[in-house]
Amino acid sequence: MDPVAREAYLAALDDGWADADRLYREGRRARLLLDAAREAVAQVLGARPDETVFTTSGTAAIHLGVAGIAQGRSRAGRRIVTSAVEHSAVLHAAEFTAQRLGGEHTTIPVTKQGHLELDALARILNTSPNSPAISTPTSSTSISSTSTALVCLQHANHEVGTIQPIERAWELCAESQTPTGRGIPLLVDASASLGRIAPPAHWSALCGSARKWGGPAGVGVLAVRKGTRFAAAWPEDEREHGRAPGPVNVPAILAAAAALRARDAERETTAAHHRDLVSLIRTRVTATVPDVELVGDPDQRLPHIVTFSCLYASGEALLLDLDRAGYSVSSGSSCTASTLMPSHVLEAMGVLSHGNVRISLPWRITNDEVERFLSDLPATVAAVRAQAPASPLATPEPPLAPETINALGLKCPLPVIELARRITHVPIGGTIKVLADDPAARLDIPAWSEMREHSYLGESPAPEHGTAAVAYLVRREH
Repeated sequence: MDPVAREAYLAALDDGWADADRLYREGRRARLLLDAAREAVAQVLGARPDETVFTTSGTAAIHLGVAGIAQGRSRAGRRIVTSAVEHSAVLHAAEFTAQRLGGEHTTIPVTKQGHLELDALARILNTSPNSPAISTPTSSTSISSTSTALVCLQHANHEVGTIQPIERAWELCAESQTPTGRGIPLLVDASASLGRIAPPAHWSALCGSARKWGGPAGVGVLAVRKGTRFAAAWPEDEREHGRAPGPVNVPAILAAAAALRARDAERETTAAHHRDLVSLIRTRVTATVPDVELVGDPDQRLPHIVTFSCLYASGEALLLDLDRAGYSVSSGSSCTASTLMPSHVLEAMGVLSHGNVRISLPWRITNDEVERFLSDLPATVAAVRAQAPASPLATPEPPLAPETINALGLKCPLPVIELARRITHVPIGGTIKVLADDPAARLDIPAWSEMREHSYLGESPAPEHGTAAVAYLVRREH
């Protein structure tokens, strides 16, 4: 928590503990603090105070925003459109709400740098009700279910930092023809960007999370523009204009507002410093660590996030070794204890998933701290690569052809390690087949082939080697 937020929180514990909806003295005092916090946050968002409500988290703000707007527009349409790289809170809310309303959830693809494909968004927004959607409907195919009720887009991606073309998406939504003759509302998830860069100017609803800008956990914000249809999809509650049920935590909200104002006041200075540090990290990592792929747009990106993937390294091992050295980083790798599936963001972008490292610079990061990290990273990656276990490749019956790799039962990055080792024994122009049942192979083998300038020829099921077995074909080009 930001020091300013901590001071505000401790002070508000004495004056803002009461229920702000009560008329007794303590309640009125809490109401004054809550109204002041609401006005401060609304000013940073570019919203009106009466458009802005507080929730129990950023996730709750997203869930309430998606459900409320979709419910309010259910007579106009029941399709919810998102990009393929939204935060899981958005994707889950869109899927759940669309199913509840008898509609569909459509995802729009992104480029390799993580940008929304605007042409695809334009096509889906202008398709007639009976035209096929980009994704498969979840249920009804009636006119109302295939007319778009809501578009949900992130301002910037939380994993790779890529900033989305929100203004152009807003124009497409505003220009779209709907059964009511009005434009389609755009909900923007600004959780990763608030306090880091200026919020977008145009949106119908905007969501954020206080802990992302240095406020306390347990506070989210939802702003809904006047004129945007909104209907509660939950039992009626008079608090927060009926858009966020339950009592609010006034001390925590006041702390969140104080932190956001502090972040906004120093936003440009901090962003300039972080951009310089991220540029240094991107340059030095590629210069000192072999076989590294930088992920995300190099320019249109958040100033504090940098993401890269290290070939032939386990993401889990990298995170643990860096943690022992004093660095707290994250990963979108599939090689983690909590999941066997690669990050849906990296998968949608079609980039390497294993050995993934995501760095989010703290507000008060120093140049010396970054230099120490950059000095320690090459040896850490080298050690993790050296510790990779030898592939216990089995020879099934009948024996496989020499140009076939049996990576069945192996987890990433072992299938790619074996591919890199064995492809050098294939004549130039020759092909090599990789048999694998690890879900990450579907992403990593094509990404590796492109990175090493070989041709990925596709995949096909290999049921004779198991229900999950897939054969991946790669042609050696050099």
